[in-house]
Amino acid sequence: MKEADSSSSMPKPEKSSLKTYSNLTKISYSLAPALIIFSHVGCLLLLYTGVTIGSLSWALGLYLARAIATTAIYHRLLTHRSYRAPLFVLWSGCLIAASAAQLGPSCWKAHHLAHHSHTDCEGDPHSPTLGGVGLKSFFWSQFGWVLSPVLFPERLPADVESDPVLRLIDRLHFVPVLILGALSHWYGGLQYLGAFFLATALHYHTTAFVNSLSHLFGDRPFATSDYSRNNAFVALLTLGEGWHNLHHAFPFSCRHGFTLRNGEVRRLPDPTFTFIRFLSWLGLASDLRMPSDSILLAQASPIQAEGMTPNLPEAAIRSS
Repeated sequence: MKEADSSSSMPKPEKSSLKTYSNLTKISYSLAPALIIFSHVGCLLLLYTGVTIGSLSWALGLYLARAIATTAIYHRLLTHRSYRAPLFVLWSGCLIAASAAQLGPSCWKAHHLAHHSHTDCEGDPHSPTLGGVGLKSFFWSQFGWVLSPVLFPERLPADVESDPVLRLIDRLHFVPVLILGALSHWYGGLQYLGAFFLATALHYHTTAFVNSLSHLFGDRPFATSDYSRNNAFVALLTLGEGWHNLHHAFPFSCRHGFTLRNGEVRRLPDPTFTFIRFLSWLGLASDLRMPSDSILLAQASPIQAEGMTPNLPEAAIRSS
């Protein structure tokens, strides 16, 4: 396991592919909001079928499997390269993450890199600070941006586009969703199909909470030039992703569960990091990257009282 001892160990911003993508790809991406909306409507099946321990367990299993694939593979491996893993881990993890109806690896990474490059400023695809005020801003960050042209990134990441497997998963991102829904119905009928829809809808919203709630509520132990916050509620629902202020302070870190209290570094629960450590124990992950305690302390924010709002510079420099 590696600890980063200086800011020079942070990865350089990635270059995006200069090629524009086809209208057929745009049509593929446009299916994502339709799948998300349909999953919400599909939850109504449970009012007809009722629920059992079995169907609730199925929903929980689908939620956890796709949540860990999104956090550990899409986010910390594919996007930020917080650790290394064999290609079959990357490919299979991206396939599972794609089944959550939240787009494929190329489009997902493009959105997230844009978020880091322009956090809470013009160009951030889903900042709650840009979509109006009050509930309107929350709705924009939670769902509204998906229904807008922002859904289609200007460029796609070159590393993903150059991998034929990841590119195929990206363009056919809706296929794993349909297969998993069909498998749920085959296994347990309409009740398990309803459980699939429930897990999909819930996972969408908890993931979106990182974009919305974790930029609105929580504490800011680390100095960043944005509104990112550590939010324990979101961290619980997203297997550690809610420690968002740490993530924006140190995007390269494979562990998000850090905070500062009374001048000391404290570790916070981070199930995604635990999963990555398990992969490492199996020999399926290596070069786990984290900031050292001295670097964490050096990044301490002067604003550590929960709920306070930082003064943002007009032209802030952000790391991606």
